[in-house]
Amino acid sequence: MLQPRLVAYVLVPFAPGYYLSYLFRSINALIASDIVAELHISAADLGLLTSVYFLVFAAVQLPFGTLLDRYGPKTIQSALLLLASAGALIFALAEGLVGLIIGRAVLSLGVALALMAGFKAIVLWFPADRVVLANGWYVMLGALGAVTATAPAEFIVQSMGWRGLFALLAGLSASAALLLLYAVPERQGAPSVRAVTPAASRWVIYVDRRFWRMAPLSAIGIGTSWSLQGLWAAPWLRDVAGLDRASVVEHLSVMAFAVCTSALLLGLVAKCLRHRGIKTKWVLAGVLVLSMAAQAALLVGCPLPSYLLWSQIAAAGAATVLSFAILTEYFPKEMSGRANAALNLLHVGVAFLLQTGTGLIIAQWPQSDGAYPAEAHQTAMAIILVLQFVALVWFVISQRRSPAPAKSRAARRVRAVQSWPAMGIASYASPAVGWGQCAELVRQEGRAWRLAAAVSLMLCLGLTAALSVSTRHPALAIHIVNLDRSAGVPPDPPHFRLTARAALEQTHGTEPPIWRAPKLIVRSAGEPIVFPFNLSRR
Repeated sequence: MLQPRLVAYVLVPFAPGYYLSYLFRSINALIASDIVAELHISAADLGLLTSVYFLVFAAVQLPFGTLLDRYGPKTIQSALLLLASAGALIFALAEGLVGLIIGRAVLSLGVALALMAGFKAIVLWFPADRVVLANGWYVMLGALGAVTATAPAEFIVQSMGWRGLFALLAGLSASAALLLLYAVPERQGAPSVRAVTPAASRWVIYVDRRFWRMAPLSAIGIGTSWSLQGLWAAPWLRDVAGLDRASVVEHLSVMAFAVCTSALLLGLVAKCLRHRGIKTKWVLAGVLVLSMAAQAALLVGCPLPSYLLWSQIAAAGAATVLSFAILTEYFPKEMSGRANAALNLLHVGVAFLLQTGTGLIIAQWPQSDGAYPAEAHQTAMAIILVLQFVALVWFVISQRRSPAPAKSRAARRVRAVQSWPAMGIASYASPAVGWGQCAELVRQEGRAWRLAAAVSLMLCLGLTAALSVSTRHPALAIHIVNLDRSAGVPPDPPHFRLTARAALEQTHGTEPPIWRAPKLIVRSAGEPIVFPFNLSRR
């Protein structure tokens, strides 16, 4: 069992950051149709917009991983969450594709270390034999963001619109930053890596053959799960399975719960199997093989419940619990931030390529009535499945054909890194030095709180602006359609899109329109509802 004090002061404060990271990653699958309808973007643009999240992730993993090892997870993560809040506000206020891309890029930058910071804190605070289990709990708590990105977020979108949803998420991001800054204590006596050259440590990671035996399978398998759950599962369910929006939301909800459950179960299973002599890397391979089997069943139309198949695919996204636990066996604690960042760089980089590539492949087919043919989605999934199979073959071959000299060289490199000098607690032997460090810590905390207060003031102003914009973009779109004219000439244009307020303002103080039988069409999450409606004033 985990120690309650460590859970309360380490695990719980870091979990909201990863929760928001998972929510931001998955939310576009829910609001994609709303964004397309309002801003009129194509499937390729939608894929680019969503995958920018992974592109920024990949770009900052290595430098941010170095900062994580140098300054600690609390300081870095609390500052980045404030940046995520600003990105959510930019997204909420955007009026075009460029603004959405900028907002999502800034947002991604703010949550880029949410997973790594939590894992780094777990490595620093928890006993070594509890790391895998703590990782499972951490990913499970964060994966609740995927649950929130389904039915709860749908309720908010129907009430406030997608802009109001992102304004609300901006406030939650700022609150999560303040929670980290206030709740998490400083880690006294933690090993420092300032004497370690970052380039040298990254070289040790990337030349380790054990890393490259596991990394391709982990990156492609987990990246596929993130790509599908974060965006392309919803279009598949709509275009291939023919489900309505309510059924799509139900599937996304089940997939989100599958991620939460698998994150916790994988930690427990890996811990138990390790005691039985089964290595964690084989558990990772088994989870990803099940995901590949589910994708193959979808392609061939196997008569299995779609909830079961999509749950298996989503569960593979929680296999990071296993991947990062494997790295703790390869590299010392002082390098855990950079080692995890090196692997996560591959995860998010592959997810970006797969998500963007899927959109480009699907866009090769013509769109009909807002949907793409089933062949487009099936072709994209088949190509990704082939890539996963190649990575699996490489994993199996590399495990069976591993030369002993390479193993010994990798072990010597790791021992060399472990022998690098690290700062212990000897510096606290002198009371004067200890008092000076405590005073400097107090000054740093004061500066951090002043910065947080200033940023909170700016966020309040931004939230006010975002909420005012969201009220001008209601969740219900009203279409006035002219069905008959006295002159018998087709109207020009045949229909136009207005909000309720704009429709009333246009007819206020003017002569009655020449239409005889206009109708009011209200489009919401389901089918359009048509009402007879007369704009003429009597």
